[in-house]
Amino acid sequence: MDTQKKNFFIIMFTNFLVAGSTTMIMPFLSLYIESLGNFTDEYVQRWSGLVFGITFVAALIMSPIWGRIADKYGFKPILIINGFGIAISIFMMGTADSVTELFLIRLFMGVVTGFIPTSLAFVSSQTSKETAGKTLGTLQMGSVSGTLFGPVLGGLMADAFGFQYTFLITASVISIAALFVVFGLHEIKRVKQKDAHVYAPRTIITGILSHRLILNVMIITALIQIGNFSIQPLLSLYVAHLTEGSGQVAFLAGITFSATGVGNLLFARRWGRLGDSIGYEKVLGFLLLLAFVFIIPQAFVTELWQLIILRLLFGVAVGGMIPTTTALMRREAPIEIQGEIMGYNTSFRFLGNIIGPMFGGIVSGFIGISSVFIVTGVLFVLAFAFLRYTLAKPEQDFEDVLLEQELKNI
Repeated sequence: MDTQKKNFFIIMFTNFLVAGSTTMIMPFLSLYIESLGNFTDEYVQRWSGLVFGITFVAALIMSPIWGRIADKYGFKPILIINGFGIAISIFMMGTADSVTELFLIRLFMGVVTGFIPTSLAFVSSQTSKETAGKTLGTLQMGSVSGTLFGPVLGGLMADAFGFQYTFLITASVISIAALFVVFGLHEIKRVKQKDAHVYAPRTIITGILSHRLILNVMIITALIQIGNFSIQPLLSLYVAHLTEGSGQVAFLAGITFSATGVGNLLFARRWGRLGDSIGYEKVLGFLLLLAFVFIIPQAFVTELWQLIILRLLFGVAVGGMIPTTTALMRREAPIEIQGEIMGYNTSFRFLGNIIGPMFGGIVSGFIGISSVFIVTGVLFVLAFAFLRYTLAKPEQDFEDVLLEQELKNI
């Protein structure tokens, strides 16, 4: 097996382990907070949101920094730091004595969170532009598979072994993933051209702001994540409404959550391969409209089976979006700064992760849970409009834009 294939399989397997392990703790995070003291329901709910969200806030800030370091020293060292950093954070969560301590640990976890986005950037940098979509779509199958099994296993382990042991087991699994990177991954060093530019951070930021396609795709990335996360905290309540009187709401909600992941898993690679053939912009535009078509009817379902089918179809549409946007960044960004560009794109993803739950909560508070599906559908149409507006404008070469900004900043 050649080095590139070996690297790909190691990254795919470690993504499965990391995604599965980090999502193991999600089902019982609020219960763990509750176990740290005698708190009111309002206190637990408020701190659950803060403890969950602070990781994404820190990750949003750190992603471009890790990307710039990766461009200079390679992606493997960052993957190792992220892997062991996440493992240490989760182990420490099991030893927390107070909610404040748990909050600070989750803040630290955000600083080192980025294993999966960094692995996407690593594989992208080692993949030709012509096959980036198919490769990244295939890679996503690893992380999606992990997120399908992680919450179920986490809930079962918490019931069987308790919170502390579940944190210990989770940290151990992520450490094993990091060891696979240490001993198995071989990064093919990119040969820098003698005339390659070293761009200052300010030049890259102004270059992104001046390049219509890259900036708008990053905005679209944030809108996609807002659309994904706006309904997630409310989905269990919606399932409870549809199955009123059922004693298996948690189980049925889990199936409904998983349906989106199954659709994602089945079609991510196919969308990426199609993007390689006909263009990533065309596929992304089609997927945004497809997501709109499948999410709007979810507001009007009367039976749970209808919602599950629509969530599966919605997952089919959403499954190709992240690989497609990542492949698009791979195509546009100069090889010397791909890590940093991917880092900024990841920051927009984390921004969507932060805004999504708050956005969904505000909308549902004013006009009901079902309306969240409609408003989210409008966001996908808005993202499509952003894309069409961008494509209607003249093309820009990102390297020319960067050189132009560099001259302005002198």
